[in-house]
Amino acid sequence: MFDTLTDSFKNAIGKIRFHDDEKALKKALTELKKSLLKADVHHKVVKELISTVERDTKKEGIGKENFLKALRNELERILTAKGNQGFVFASRPPTVVLMTGLQGSGKTTTTGKLAYMLKEQKKKKVLVAAADLQRLAAVEQLRQICQQIDVDLVADEEAAPEEIVRRALKKAQKELYDVLIIDTAGRLAIDEELMDELAGIKDIAQADEIFYVADAMTGMDAVRTAATFNEKIGITGVVLSKFDADSKGGVALGIAHQVGVPLRFIGSGEKMPDLDPFIPERVVGRLMGAGDIEGLAEKTAAVIDEKTAKKMSRKIKKGEFNFNDFLEQMEQMKKLGSMKSIMEMIPGMNNIAKQLGDIDLENSQEVKQIKALISSMTPKEREHPELMNSSRRRRIAKGSGLSQAQVNRILKQFKGAAKMAKRLSGKGGMKQMQEIMKQMQGGGGFPRAR
Repeated sequence: MFDTLTDSFKNAIGKIRFHDDEKALKKALTELKKSLLKADVHHKVVKELISTVERDTKKEGIGKENFLKALRNELERILTAKGNQGFVFASRPPTVVLMTGLQGSGKTTTTGKLAYMLKEQKKKKVLVAAADLQRLAAVEQLRQICQQIDVDLVADEEAAPEEIVRRALKKAQKELYDVLIIDTAGRLAIDEELMDELAGIKDIAQADEIFYVADAMTGMDAVRTAATFNEKIGITGVVLSKFDADSKGGVALGIAHQVGVPLRFIGSGEKMPDLDPFIPERVVGRLMGAGDIEGLAEKTAAVIDEKTAKKMSRKIKKGEFNFNDFLEQMEQMKKLGSMKSIMEMIPGMNNIAKQLGDIDLENSQEVKQIKALISSMTPKEREHPELMNSSRRRRIAKGSGLSQAQVNRILKQFKGAAKMAKRLSGKGGMKQMQEIMKQMQGGGGFPRAR
């Protein structure tokens, strides 16, 4: 997600090899300046960052550690704006959130992602209101999203936006919803009519939060439009959508600093779980290639049941992992979001995240074949993989539409993965895991299970 910026910081840090080498510091700062400008970071932000890092590094003494410390501190300062971080609930429910933005910014999808996060991770009762009656099919899109994530919706294409908001507020209060998210209209550009409508809805909703959804792909335009929205109606936070598609990532580095409101969330992929809270110190960790273990732990703990995890751990240690367990794990993984966004949160796994690209494990050909194979098994066969003799394999191949060779290959891989999991769950498992990561980063791929 921060590939270009992370590489820039690594290259700059690599230039400083000796203490008190002013020439090396100058080279590092020049490299950093060029890279940041190339990554679409605003020139004023770049100038300020370079100046502060140079001053603080010289003050502490030129060296890699001091340069790194100065860079980390300045990044945190630039990324932090006065206001809330992540999602903050009102003292009395429902917490009312107004989603604003231009057409095409990803506002409706982001509304669904936010509702999903609050429902799945925060375990809250969420209501969504479809008050975007400008864009054709906006209501229908939101209806489909709400059905997909199992969240209630207030919608009526015949009513005025203000009426939708009133109905939604009444329902949220009466039926004790924790959060009400209102998807408002956007336009292709900022105009008086749009601002008047938003001001009217804002007065009715008395929103606790007004989020502006900015398309990361628009670069500096995202900063300018966010600043205009803040000036015209007042916003409490920015959500950067489509950030996974923006390989430069520079807009995230300056938007909070320039607009004066905090960046609250980042869209890290296309799936509903792919919305990450923007916590400056954690983001700096990811920018510096150190991952975000805290964020990953929170995400995992919220969607994976502790009892199920312990039960699975016991089964793996005993070598009893079966096909039903595999399907259950697949369902859990879907709730975490894209594999790339998960890998980016693990320290040292940035290179592997890059290699994964936008791979969709759930819909990949390999996973489809595995699911077809498991669907063709009897309940007993799913529970006991050791029953897979030749005649059963032939029957399963016929039932799943796979060749005998494909069935044999998948079963062999499953057996190898189960053995590997058993090895890693035993004594010295963590050390082995570190060795595997080193091999993978070196391009060696997964080692074979013995």
